[in-house]
Amino acid sequence: MNKKLGAFALLGVSAVVLAGCAAGDSGGNDASGTPAPAQLRVWLNGTDTPQDARDYLVKTFEAQNPGSTLVIEEQQWTGLVDKLTTSLSSNDTPDIVEMGNTQSPAFTSSGALLDISDIKDTIGGDDLLPGFVEAGSWDGKLYAAPYYSGARIVFYNTAQYATAGVQVPTTLDEYVANGKKLAQALPGVSGVYFPGKDWYNALPFIWENGGEIAVQKDGKWEAQMSSDASVKGIEQVQQLMTTASLAPKDGDETEAWVPFRTEKAATLSAPSWAYWSIVADENKADTALTKTVGFYALPGKNGGAAQVFAGGSNIGISAKSAHPELAKSALEIMLSDDYQTLLAKAGLVPAKKSLGSQVAAATPELAKIISDAAANAKLTPASPKWADVEAKGLLQDFFVQVAAGGDVKTLATALDERIDSILNG
Repeated sequence: MNKKLGAFALLGVSAVVLAGCAAGDSGGNDASGTPAPAQLRVWLNGTDTPQDARDYLVKTFEAQNPGSTLVIEEQQWTGLVDKLTTSLSSNDTPDIVEMGNTQSPAFTSSGALLDISDIKDTIGGDDLLPGFVEAGSWDGKLYAAPYYSGARIVFYNTAQYATAGVQVPTTLDEYVANGKKLAQALPGVSGVYFPGKDWYNALPFIWENGGEIAVQKDGKWEAQMSSDASVKGIEQVQQLMTTASLAPKDGDETEAWVPFRTEKAATLSAPSWAYWSIVADENKADTALTKTVGFYALPGKNGGAAQVFAGGSNIGISAKSAHPELAKSALEIMLSDDYQTLLAKAGLVPAKKSLGSQVAAATPELAKIISDAAANAKLTPASPKWADVEAKGLLQDFFVQVAAGGDVKTLATALDERIDSILNG
């Protein structure tokens, strides 16, 4: 989810293109056209996909395809782009792979994934999340289907807010001011938990102040992190990181709910599905926040819900899969209403618009907050080379320097030069 990258080079993409072009058009079918039994390998990332959904996929696939087996191989988000680049171009490729929605264009445009336009209507058609269909398409063809989505919302410790005399903020300025006030009133506690590498939660401050990461003009990309508007937003991030947060300045957002649910942080902005990891630990036991957690949409500069990063995943079939027809069968199960409902009940926003009401929430209030945040969610620049920016860790490194107190304008100007060189390279 959230989500988490490794090294990625243009040379690697080119290799995938060349290796993938001739693959995926056979499938080991027998004389009747039925796919021959085989073992299908599915890569799922992190622990976001719940165990009951995994079990359903294996059981249903093997029942529908007698003699075949399906193995789920869990991957880590960190270093995923590099691993996908290598694996999708090898003869030992997995059959189905999950990737972050912002990573998808790198693989859809390179020939690394199989064209699945022929099953688009079967797996959901116009009911699929349009932004994720766009991220998974290239040149009018679908290569990576939406898998799940989610938007970030703010969780807070109601008891700690009361102790500090802080109210739920209605503007972004109030959110920043509250963070500092909470930290001062609660020694040893982060007012807002904000590790240095967490660029996902930094983006709303840029967007709400009128800035952008990069824009396209006359066929060229122009990075905008050093614009006055972007700098203003980044300075708000720096204020939170340096005066309100005790999170590691070089840390990331992985399992950020742990310090929050152990009352080491009063506020946490995280994907909506983090709720279930906040109110229960790994053993499903209650936590200190089970009865004291509150939630709200990150407020915008002028009120209302802020524009937040739209996290989530796409899922596709390797162009070099030796079993493309079996892989399509598995993909159809993963986009079925039954499977997607299992994701929804785990707090993920399903890939189909019609199932949005199934998203698990403790209360109708939380469901509405998730809906409001998702409705205002925004994506990174729609460039096939954006994954290169993420994979090189440019934003993570930049915000680590911001957290260390570096001059924002100087750092942002240097970052813009690097982003420009990649997107226009």
